[in-house]
Amino acid sequence: MAKEAKPGAEGAEAAPVAPPRKSKKLLVIIAAALVLFLAVGGAAAFFLMKGQSNKDAEDGEVASEKAKVDKKKGGKEAAPVYVALDAFTVNLVPENGDLFLQLMISVEVSDLHVGDRLKAYTPKLRNNIMKLLSGKKKSELITNEGKETLANEIRDQINEILEPGGKEKPEDAPVREVLFTSFIIQ
Repeated sequence: MAKEAKPGAEGAEAAPVAPPRKSKKLLVIIAAALVLFLAVGGAAAFFLMKGQSNKDAEDGEVASEKAKVDKKKGGKEAAPVYVALDAFTVNLVPENGDLFLQLMISVEVSDLHVGDRLKAYTPKLRNNIMKLLSGKKKSELITNEGKETLANEIRDQINEILEPGGKEKPEDAPVREVLFTSFIIQ
């Protein structure tokens, strides 16, 4: 008998079917696009990071210079920087019995760096201010003029410690103003 041909059997015996060829050209294009994308992304990140670090470095230096320039031009003044000091409690020079002064102050400084320096000199500042306060009488401190004089003396004391020799102009000094946040004589 004759062999019956099965469909699909003829081609299988005659020539093996090769798998479809993948194009190497498409693979090369995808690889090149990926390399290009990573290179552009890396360059963009580098420039953004470099620009940000330069901006941060300049901000600290330029901010204080810009504030000085703005003040000279009469422009908008930067927000003031205040540093609060710990409370002072001293005995006053006796006039009519023992009295003590409890004082809390905040100082207005020219910039944040002065605030950091102020904290570094805190023990020396507290010592000199305590000596100044303990040499005062109630009659000297009870009036507004006496309080203003005391504030100026404290400001000068702090400025002398932070910058020995000092500046001619008070606005160039590191500490601009001393403010009393609590002033109690008992």
